[in-house]
Amino acid sequence: MRWFEIALVVLTVFTGIVWLLDKLYFEKRRTAASGLLDEGKEPVVVDYSKAFFPVLLVVLVLRSFVAEPFRIPSNSMMPTLLTGDFILVNKFTYGLRLPVTNRKFVTLGEPERGDVVVFRPPHHPDQDWIKRVVGLPGDQVAYRDNQVYLNGEPVPYTPIGAYEGHGNGTEMTGADELQEELPGRPHRVLERNDLPFMDQGEGEWVVPAGHYFVMGDNRDNSEDSRYWGFLPEKNLRGKAFLIWMNIDGGIEFSRIGSPIE
Repeated sequence: MRWFEIALVVLTVFTGIVWLLDKLYFEKRRTAASGLLDEGKEPVVVDYSKAFFPVLLVVLVLRSFVAEPFRIPSNSMMPTLLTGDFILVNKFTYGLRLPVTNRKFVTLGEPERGDVVVFRPPHHPDQDWIKRVVGLPGDQVAYRDNQVYLNGEPVPYTPIGAYEGHGNGTEMTGADELQEELPGRPHRVLERNDLPFMDQGEGEWVVPAGHYFVMGDNRDNSEDSRYWGFLPEKNLRGKAFLIWMNIDGGIEFSRIGSPIE
């Protein structure tokens, strides 16, 4: 989606400059010459710039500073989010950032434990990923035997039952669905106990200042901080808050308008 952001900025700036130069300089020349020659008519590029600049500017402002749409491309956040979900991301909760560069220029808040965030991972800076914040700066996080430990204490789990997947999520059918009682933000996760031995990203970490520890809710199918490290605050894009559409071989109306917990 970064190419779209760049194109939107370039088109907005271009049409704005064309409109401004015409207003300040070329329009007067056309008006003065129109009495002698048929030169009062606006050039096509000016006409289109005047028509599209306001629209492009509104879209750029809303998308950069209010809310931005994203599509979920994988199953790493099941059961909270499914492949094919289209979500809205709040762009001002954590502060206002410039488009393209993502540089913060107004600080409004910081992520809380349990927030579902969109970000650009350090090892793939041109991609947008989505995970859940598990560890805040200064937290001690551990993951052993499918168990999250936070500051030395195990995070409690409440069994829900066997998960029944559908669409692209059928691969997780039969997984254990649990409610993870993350402090301040209980949420559901999936775990598989019937898989052969695999690297589950076990370890212990201390989250440094200005960074976060993020994990996918689909614990056995998520490339997250367990494997590539901490998420820098500067890479945050916003907080996911709403599912506005789901298209995965068809529209699933029951998910439309669902809040993201």
